[in-house]
Amino acid sequence: VQLQASGGGLVQAGGSLRLSCAASRRTFSNNAMGWFRQAPGKEREFVANISWNGGRRFYADSVKGRFTISRDNAKNTVTLEMHNLKPEDTADYYCAAARGAIASSGPGDYTYWGQGTQVTVSS
Repeated sequence: VQLQASGGGLVQAGGSLRLSCAASRRTFSNNAMGWFRQAPGKEREFVANISWNGGRRFYADSVKGRFTISRDNAKNTVTLEMHNLKPEDTADYYCAAARGAIASSGPGDYTYWGQGTQVTVSS
């Protein structure tokens, strides 16, 4: 079981990036999915999550209105669209699959984690 995150990179403040997370060898269509991030020297923090059918989406206050999470269960992918990026968004971003169909913002709700994809926002 693997979650493969991609799409990170270097972008100027105000720019946009699109992160994708692909699940391999198993469908996560019945599981909530989430994105977390970890900046150097800081703890991992919640960014956004989406319920199993996309009907519920929840965002951290710091990204609300700028980031959008979506999913395509037919393709086993979850996407994080990031706009108006700020230097404080710089971090390694991780996708994760939750145990259940909905999940909280707590990392403990998530069973499977992908490797990080690095996002760097220059000022």
